[in-house]
Amino acid sequence: MKTKKNASEVLNATSQKTNFLFITTDDHAYQAISAYDSKLIHTPNIDRIAKEGMLFKKAFVTNSICSPSRAVALTGKFSHLNSVRDNLDVFDTLQVTFPKLLQENGYETAIYGKWHLKSKPKGFDFWEVLPDQGHYYNPTFLSSSGAFKTKGYVTDIITEKTLGYLDSLRNKEKPFMLMYNHKAPHRQWWPSLKDLEEFKHRKIPVPETLFDEYKTKSKASFDAEMRISDHMALSADNKIDPKILEKLNYKEFLDWYVSSYAERFNRLNTIDQEKWMNVYGSINKQFEQLHPKGKALTLWKYQRYLEDYLGVIKSVDRNIGRILDYLDEHDLAKNTMVIYTSDQGFFLGEHGWFDKRFMYEESFRTPLLIRYPEKITPKSINSDLVQNIDFAPTIIDLAGVTIPKEMQGKSLLPLFYKNNENWRDALYYHYYEFPGIHMVKRHYGIRTKRYKLIRFYYDIEAWELYDLEKDPQELNNLYGNSAYKEVQSKLHKKLEQLRINYKDSDSLNQEFIKNDLIRLEKLQI
Repeated sequence: MKTKKNASEVLNATSQKTNFLFITTDDHAYQAISAYDSKLIHTPNIDRIAKEGMLFKKAFVTNSICSPSRAVALTGKFSHLNSVRDNLDVFDTLQVTFPKLLQENGYETAIYGKWHLKSKPKGFDFWEVLPDQGHYYNPTFLSSSGAFKTKGYVTDIITEKTLGYLDSLRNKEKPFMLMYNHKAPHRQWWPSLKDLEEFKHRKIPVPETLFDEYKTKSKASFDAEMRISDHMALSADNKIDPKILEKLNYKEFLDWYVSSYAERFNRLNTIDQEKWMNVYGSINKQFEQLHPKGKALTLWKYQRYLEDYLGVIKSVDRNIGRILDYLDEHDLAKNTMVIYTSDQGFFLGEHGWFDKRFMYEESFRTPLLIRYPEKITPKSINSDLVQNIDFAPTIIDLAGVTIPKEMQGKSLLPLFYKNNENWRDALYYHYYEFPGIHMVKRHYGIRTKRYKLIRFYYDIEAWELYDLEKDPQELNNLYGNSAYKEVQSKLHKKLEQLRINYKDSDSLNQEFIKNDLIRLEKLQI
């Protein structure tokens, strides 16, 4: 016979539950975190999560694009089942999410920063989020009370809101689940005024594949519109005054680049514009004098891109340090799981690209660092194949809640104890947003620890196969190579099994294509 617990026993049991701080950045490449690679930047505060916890070296996403990735994290389900396959879809808030489940089981939940799912957040006791992509300077926020404007830099503001929740809003008699979501380092990389010069006097290392000619790749690589050389904005991305571009007869790839530059610059007040011009004015003069073309222009744009991209990350790292310090100072660190990830990876010049979308490693792979002193040994490193469908099951599992059968991910808890028995041996990926910005073809594929097989479909039919052990940069497409005939056959069979297991199919592909084309037609009317 069960005995009824008194109020103090219930309160004590609740107070022992794990708190969760789930940090998500936008487009933060693992190459730009010094715990993974120190060539580009030093990120001591993000690195601290790895030093005091676990660094995942093979963490990936299911669909490398902002909104879908966030929907996957919330639901533990692939894009074809969670209502969000691309950035135009609206998230169905009626479905099961891990914040809802925690809220129903005694947790207080909150989210501050980027949401990017079009519908209003559900399952949160407190929320203040950016509309759509949001802005770096003086951003607007949405809350249950409506929209309101703020002054300052977005990364600082999101951090202040997060600290405000931890310090004064939260119910200290309840465990919490707090999502701390940064806009940064999403395009177009406008750094904090504190960090404008942080990387301006450094020569950024150039990736070996910056001038990749896609010799063995399919048409998908040639058709993608995200090459630094051709498609990156000199104005909005590289911060060159449109008047100079007109004077030197440079033509921007897309017409909205110039208006985007002006709109973002004009968000600054007069004093801050002057500070900004003290740094970027000299860059504009240098560009005008150099008047670079061809490979020289690509190298110049790459340098400018990385200067700002890394500058934006500097602010993220500094602010994460503030949050980690708060947890220490208020005796919360021991009982709080801290998760750091990004909604996907990002190309930092590899294959000549910026942005993401492709199933190639720099886009497909995402940073993942988890600290939880109760269960994770400091300085642990994990090399198992994990994916963002695993976030929701992990949090639910650690909270002591039953994982819903509809969730397709797996709890990472066994990996904390270095128990990878029966862990997955392959990952599935599916990207849908085509036609669309950057024009990356629809594709799906499988990745094992050594091999990757990709199928591009819809307006083309092409396969690519890579031996990641021999060709980590994915330069040599081996599909159809007789030496890999057996490997190729096994991957095809494994891929089809994964599609069945995850309830994906070609008939679904056709249904989605039909619906997407109708939607695009309506948008163009």
